Amino acid sequence: MTKEIDYKNCKLVQSDGVFIFKNINTTIGFVRFNNLGEIEYIFVNPIFRKKGVAKRLLRLVKENTGREIVFQKPISPLGSKLQKSLENEITKEI
Repeated sequence: MTKEIDYKNCKLVQSDGVFIFKNINTTIGFVRFNNLGEIEYIFVNPIFRKKGVAKRLLRLVKENTGREIVFQKPISPLGSKLQKSLENEITKEI
């Protein structure tokens, strides 16, 4: 069973080209991007994977840049897996 993340207990830290979700104990995930909407790096703490964190981070990038999400190359094996799993969802929901 996947437990949802309580985002009320999380902090969103923003700086130029970076969004970080943190709670009191650890970094939940972060994304680094450029003004073109290109994802340079995305990381989700293994404890918090498969709970929508990556999708939420990517949604923030799309809202911030006003552009479609593009993953920069080279894409790691985990990045490819994420890209494939979100391919349809990103264009529909974000």
